[in-house]
Amino acid sequence: MLAVPVAGAAVAAYWLFTGHPAWLGVLVGGFAGCCLALAVAGPRASYRVERWEVTDDAVYTRKGWLTHTWRVAPMSRIQTVDTARGPVQRLFGLADVTVTTASAAGPITIEGLDHELAAELAARLTAITQATPGDAT
Repeated sequence: MLAVPVAGAAVAAYWLFTGHPAWLGVLVGGFAGCCLALAVAGPRASYRVERWEVTDDAVYTRKGWLTHTWRVAPMSRIQTVDTARGPVQRLFGLADVTVTTASAAGPITIEGLDHELAAELAARLTAITQATPGDAT
């Protein structure tokens, strides 16, 4: 999400300098164009490669372009379920769900969900983990 402000800063910095050389204008314009293209294409590309699923047994996620990373968190190992909404996410009605386990690989994060879906998912995971026998260690 930083691509748009970075592109704007590059263009603003170019105009603040006196004697705008043409080669620098072309360079800044190309950089700004790449940043804006990344801002438009990035979320669509992430949507195509990131997958997640929640069953009564586990939480499954898959991420990655060239190297796919599959993560599985059994319900009996889940310790906490958190949701987070930053200012940009609130602007677009999105939220992240983080499932923390005792795994050395760290928590599983499902990003960019509709905020209502994220709240429902957190409530569902909490109910399933409470009903699942195990010690979550």
